[in-house]
Amino acid sequence: MKLLVLGGTMFLSQYVAQFASDAGHRVTCAARGESGVAPQGCEFIYWDRNEPAPVELTAEQFDSVIDVSRTPAHVRRATQELRADHWVFVSTISVYADLSHPGGTPADTKLFEPLESDGGQSTAESYGAMKIACEQLIGELHAPAAIIRPGLLVGPEDPTGRFSYWPEHAARSLADGLELLVPLAAEDPVQVLDARDLATWLIELAENKSTGTFDAVGPATSRREFIAQIFEALEVEPRVHWADAASLHEQGVVPWSGERSLPLWLPDPAVAGMLDRDHRPARQAGLRTRPLARTSLDTLQWLNGTDRARTGLSREEEVGVLENLAAAARGTSR
Repeated sequence: MKLLVLGGTMFLSQYVAQFASDAGHRVTCAARGESGVAPQGCEFIYWDRNEPAPVELTAEQFDSVIDVSRTPAHVRRATQELRADHWVFVSTISVYADLSHPGGTPADTKLFEPLESDGGQSTAESYGAMKIACEQLIGELHAPAAIIRPGLLVGPEDPTGRFSYWPEHAARSLADGLELLVPLAAEDPVQVLDARDLATWLIELAENKSTGTFDAVGPATSRREFIAQIFEALEVEPRVHWADAASLHEQGVVPWSGERSLPLWLPDPAVAGMLDRDHRPARQAGLRTRPLARTSLDTLQWLNGTDRARTGLSREEEVGVLENLAAAARGTSR
């Protein structure tokens, strides 16, 4: 298969290019190359997608194109100037305007209205709305296409730090002998997908010229089981301190991501279904997922010695919160 990856130099698209090349496909990566390099064995062609496609691309007929863009103008140019028998567009579950209901599917969840440009003022809503505009452009193609809407992607090379926080802090809790701070939402769902599993599936969709729209998500699990699997990777029993939301807020701890956050904690009912989409349609269409403990261990091994952006509480801040919570329980102040 002659596969064109629009990107191929960072995280998901880099895994796609690497795995496809390893499988014996002829892979071309087209990008500016500012976020990384194309994997060994792949042809790299420089393309700033604000400019017309280079002749090296327009002269080719590709079996499939895999595109991860968020910019409608870029997708429009690609669909007009490139020739391919099949397309795979990687969108996002952020296209959904209502993520309050667990177990949702593409068939029953309201979408944002499409947006051609956000004028450089990027927000979560504009991101999803622009992805919808990209999807619609793909839908106008004469060639068959698959639209894939991933949830939270994790694993080695993840630039967000939202998942990697947990194996890293679990390992540090073992090293310092103190507990791991976890929000007291033990039965709330947590849903992640290893980017390597998604990459493998995207290649299979391209190979088979598959069509349809799917949420790319793994099975949802409870937070209690999520934490248990993080510690399973370390081959020890969990040692955690479950803290209720009010106590965490008093300590200045915030949900989801950013400074002084506990990542993947979503106490807002308006997004109660964000980490609990129905994974069965994608599974039935061929998506296979590895155990969470395996992803956790691989992520921890990648983290060791890696210079990367972090999110969430530092371990020192986390220990300070634990000490304050213990003092409050004793009726004293730190």
